[in-house]
Amino acid sequence: MIMNDRLLQRQILALSAGSALVFALAGTGHAQSRPAAPAQITEAEAQQGAQANVQILQEFGGAMTGPQAQYVETIGKMIAVQSGIGNARDSFTVALLNSPVNNAFALPGGYIYTTRQMVALMNNEAELAGVLGHEVGHVAARHSQRRQQAAQRNSVLGAIGSILSGVLLGNSQIGQAISQGVQQGSQLLTLRFSRTQELEADRLGQQYLARAGYDPRAMGTVLASLAAQNALDSQLQGGSGAKIPAWASTHPDPASRVATASRQAGSATGAINRDTFLSRIDGLMYGDDPSQGMVEGQRFIHPQLRLAFAAPGGFYMVNGTDAVSINGQSGQAQFSTGAYTGNLESYVAGAFTRLGGQNAQLRPTAIQRTTVNGLPAAYATARANTQSGQVDVTIFAYEFARDRAFHFQTIAAAGRSGVFNPMFASMRRIDSAEAGRVVPRRIDVVTVGSGDTVQSLAARMAYGDQQVQRFRVLNGLAGNATLRQGDKVKLVVYAR
Repeated sequence: MIMNDRLLQRQILALSAGSALVFALAGTGHAQSRPAAPAQITEAEAQQGAQANVQILQEFGGAMTGPQAQYVETIGKMIAVQSGIGNARDSFTVALLNSPVNNAFALPGGYIYTTRQMVALMNNEAELAGVLGHEVGHVAARHSQRRQQAAQRNSVLGAIGSILSGVLLGNSQIGQAISQGVQQGSQLLTLRFSRTQELEADRLGQQYLARAGYDPRAMGTVLASLAAQNALDSQLQGGSGAKIPAWASTHPDPASRVATASRQAGSATGAINRDTFLSRIDGLMYGDDPSQGMVEGQRFIHPQLRLAFAAPGGFYMVNGTDAVSINGQSGQAQFSTGAYTGNLESYVAGAFTRLGGQNAQLRPTAIQRTTVNGLPAAYATARANTQSGQVDVTIFAYEFARDRAFHFQTIAAAGRSGVFNPMFASMRRIDSAEAGRVVPRRIDVVTVGSGDTVQSLAARMAYGDQQVQRFRVLNGLAGNATLRQGDKVKLVVYAR
């Protein structure tokens, strides 16, 4: 959790932009001609990708190392060769990111990424090759460059343009909902390619799969798994609208792409290498990394920072490297930190200054002092006018040490900011014993034995709710699918 104030600031800017921004995100969907793959990656593209790579690693927990990362890199470079780009094996950079977000990205210059959470959702090597092949397709078709050119022709997009694009938006702190007219600004990092370009990348990825000897149907099955994960996430979040609707996203919803990918694959077959893949990802961390804090239901706990708090009822949390996002129908919030010199009033005022930017109307009321569970605290609220109506923005800060403070930033409809009061009051220190009980989850690949059922194996999952549904989605099992003795399946267990 590398924390800052950027994400809520983008919310306020997006609110001010109003319907024009939403229109820009919707995309035109017009067909575009497909250029031939570049003979090689240019020096300019390589430099552009290298510069953006620094931000990607910071935003998504850094690049993992070790055998699992090497495996992903090997498959990525192998599939990149199928694109026809000259010297692809050396030109492409493939990284496995330490992120609990279901996503994958592409940058100019041959930089492609997938998160460990996305890999954990896959069920064979062909699906891994398909996702990475999709990203290679973005690079080969120079989609980022074409989106940048389009952004430069539009003043709204030009102000927020980014070369980064996500392929498979799942449960992500980078891709939140357009909800109650409030656009989560960090979503802009991943919504850069048009629907047409995403479908083209699916098609190119399937071509690369076939050329490499993989089953091209794997593109459809991994999209189906992601669609099922999206639906499960929405259910777990209480149907709070976290899932980006297809009409509002420049990425086609995964469910709407499954049929297209299946149709394009036809009756073609090939290798899937399921057992090899499962053996390689056995032990992969799943969900939050304790070093970045962990979300456990309505509670967030950070064993290294020695703090914990609870989200209000009806809200859900998503932990990211930049901040913890707290989202619900009646408001949004983030938990983060900033430079602290020992004065809470100055800290709160500085947070408002960073959030307001050029928005001079974001002026807080008098800063109040209080104590929360023994922690010195200070807070203030500012009211702002937006095209969606008046909103209240609150900063609530806590001093944990002479040189360390943390704060919530919340946004809600005018007069409704009190919905976050239970969260403000829940902030507390944790002791070493409680911190020591926080352990990560990991993937455990097991062989189905005699008498094992979906229900009996799901009961071993490290969750207190929806165990069967989580198990089925993780293993790509339809609602009526059964298990066979000798099959290998994935469980999520605590890493004791």
